[in-house]
Formats: sequence, C-alpha cells, structure tokens
Amino acid sequence: MANHLLLPLLLLFSLLLPSSAEIKSLQITSDSRPMILFEKFGFTHTGHISILVSSVSVTSSVSSAAGPDTSRLGFFLLSDDALLQVLHEIQQDKNFCVLDSVFAHRLFTFKELSAPPHLSINFTVPVNLPNEYSLFFTNCYPKTLVSMTVRTELYNVDRDESRDYLPAGQTQLPGMYFVFAVLYVGFLGVWVRLGFSNRKLVHRIHYLMAGLLLMKALNLLCAAEDKHYVKVTGTPHGWDVLFYMFQFIRVVLLFTVIVLVGTGWSFLKPFLQEREKKVLMIVIPLQVLANVASIVIGETGPFIKDWLTWKQVFLLVDIVCCCAIIFPIVWSIRSLRETSKTDGKAARNLAKLTLFRQFYVVVIGYLYFTRIVVFALKTIASYKYQWVSYAAEEIASFAFYAVMFYMFRPVEKNEYFVLDEEEEEAAEMALRDEEFEL
Repeated sequence: MANHLLLPLLLLFSLLLPSSAEIKSLQITSDSRPMILFEKFGFTHTGHISILVSSVSVTSSVSSAAGPDTSRLGFFLLSDDALLQVLHEIQQDKNFCVLDSVFAHRLFTFKELSAPPHLSINFTVPVNLPNEYSLFFTNCYPKTLVSMTVRTELYNVDRDESRDYLPAGQTQLPGMYFVFAVLYVGFLGVWVRLGFSNRKLVHRIHYLMAGLLLMKALNLLCAAEDKHYVKVTGTPHGWDVLFYMFQFIRVVLLFTVIVLVGTGWSFLKPFLQEREKKVLMIVIPLQVLANVASIVIGETGPFIKDWLTWKQVFLLVDIVCCCAIIFPIVWSIRSLRETSKTDGKAARNLAKLTLFRQFYVVVIGYLYFTRIVVFALKTIASYKYQWVSYAAEEIASFAFYAVMFYMFRPVEKNEYFVLDEEEEEAAEMALRDEEFEL
C-alpha cells in the first residue's frame, strides 16, 4: 500500500523539482523503493544522456528458482507532459510497471547488463525530442533489494562540439550572476563613499550593512564561477564550497540586519530589548539549520531517501524566519505610537512611524515576491526560460537592498526629520486621527 502511494507522490513531486546539472556519482545500497528519481534536465535537440551502472546486486525475499525478473528493473525518461498519463495508468492498475508505458522513454533494463560476475552497463544515447525530462530508476519486482553504483552525465552539445552540462534555460546563469556581482560591488563602493562623507552619522548598523553587501557580492561571484565550471566540465571544482560558505554568512547577515533595522538598533537606541534579543536567538540558529538543509538539497539530490524531508525542513524553517523578522518592525511601530503621545515631538515621531511603516511594507513585499512569485515563475515558466525566475529573484533582491539602504542611509538632514512649526502641528493632528494599525 505504501508503494502505491509513493509512486504518484514521487511523480507529482518531479513536476516541482528544478532542473539540475553536474556529473553525478552515487551509491545505492539495499534499496527497496519502487521508483528513484535521479535528476531533472532540460535537453535541446543536441541533448545526450550517459549512464554507467556497475556493481549491481539484486536480491529478493521471494523464493524463485529463476531469481528476480531483471526485465522489470531499469531506467527511463519521463517528460512533464507525459506525467499525468503515467499517473492515470498507475491508478488504473496497481501492478502496472512504468517500463511498459508508451508514455515513458525506456532507456534500458537490467536484463541488458553484462554477464556475471561484473554486472554493469555503459549506456549512452542522444535525446532526439528536445524537452525537460526526469531520469528515473524503477523496480517493478516486489520485495526486491537493489544495490548499484550509478554515474550519470546529462548534457547538450554546443555548436563548437563542446558539452554544456547546464540544462537548457540555465546556460545564461554564469553571466547573469557575474553581472549582479559587479552591481553589488558598485553598490558597496557607493555605500562606503557615503559613509566617509558622513562619518559622524555612521552607526554600527551601517557597518553590518556594508558587510552584507560584501557577502552578497562574493556569494554571487562564487555562484557565477560554480555555474561556469559546471557548464564547461560538469563539476564545480570546489567553488560550491565557497558558494555555500558565503551564502550562509550572507543569509544570516541579511536576517540579522532586517531584525536590527526593524528594532531601530544603533540609530534610534543603543541597545536591544529582551524580546528583540530572543528573536535573534531564534532566527540565527534556524538559519544555520536552513543552510545545512540547503547544502544537503543542493549537493545530493532526490535519489537519497531523506531528501524530501530536508526539503520540507528548509521550507518550514524559512517560513518561520520570515515570520519572526516581522515582529521587531511591528514592535517599533507600536512603541513609536505610544511614545508620540507623551514626548511632545509629534513631527519627528510621525516621520519615524512613516519610515517604519514603509519599511514594513518593503519587507513584506520582498518576502512575498522571492518566496511566492519566484516559485510560481519557476513552476509555470517553460524549461527554456528558467533563467527568468532566477533573474526576477536577483532583481527583486537588488531592489530591496537599494530601498532599505536608501531609507536608512547615513545622511545629514534626512528628509524624514526636517521640522518646522507647521509640520509639527500637522503631525499632531495626524497622530490623533490615525491609529497606525497594521
């Protein structure tokens, strides 16, 4: 019963799986899963797939003189278009084997393995119909354990006969990430120059913001190099390690800066309240866990048994962190609202309230776009245009950084705090009439 439920879920999940790349080598040991999803790849009309399977062992708990039927174990490709048809076939017949489906492109079965004792096969074939395909292994023989070593190479051939190991739709990523890295380096230069021009107005939060820009630029530079080497050679040549290291620092810094800016730390008050410290104590460890999950997701694949669990952990932790960083902004707005009733500085408090309300909207908009809109783009966009969703995410991030840094820049005579008597009276009226509820 569990296997019958697993097959449709795995097939549906393959729809949401983004295309991956790289030359992958993995070890499967005593695995009883009826279906294993290896990776998803977008092929052009020059696409090729190469699979090397070795050290194969098939054992069954069902006693049979002939042994397991090896023709019921094998590899196949499945496009998203054919997915629903295969799901329908499985629902019609619980004992249906996907290898028998006319909608699945069967590559080979274990019946085609070389003779014992070296059970292996080296299979290479061109992909004639350009599309995005998922590579599966299926075990249609019940109560059978499979062990094997698998090496996969999925690639497209360029006009100069070189191999491109990035899926169609992601070949633009190395150049795109490099362009954004240059933009952030320029952004950092402007920020540093602004700080030197207004040294007396620079607070500790501004140093953290500069560090955030540096980590973002380095993260994008490593992403560009990672994707470039994968594109050319099929392996990241160690750039993935640097990418994950800078990504970890960058994400922790981003959430920390949003929390600290939301509390008004260093430019409105020199200390954090206990509840604000607790938010940081929750967010930072959760981001450590989220980055561990991100590394497992990125460096392994759906072929490991716990991959889906790590994916769920990452999504859950990300949601919790996104919710947690909103609270300090809300607390600051309420605190300013209460203070405005007693300190007699209506215009200044109204300006601060306006600033934090705008920052609240900007943060909500950023989180909504990068978590929901970008996911929707990745889901509905054609596999040839996957780079669009990555570009949209980076554009949204750059816009968020620009707005946040502009709102809290170290400048003299900030327009939010230029006061006169008429503005003071108008502010008092506004504070009485509006409750600033979120």
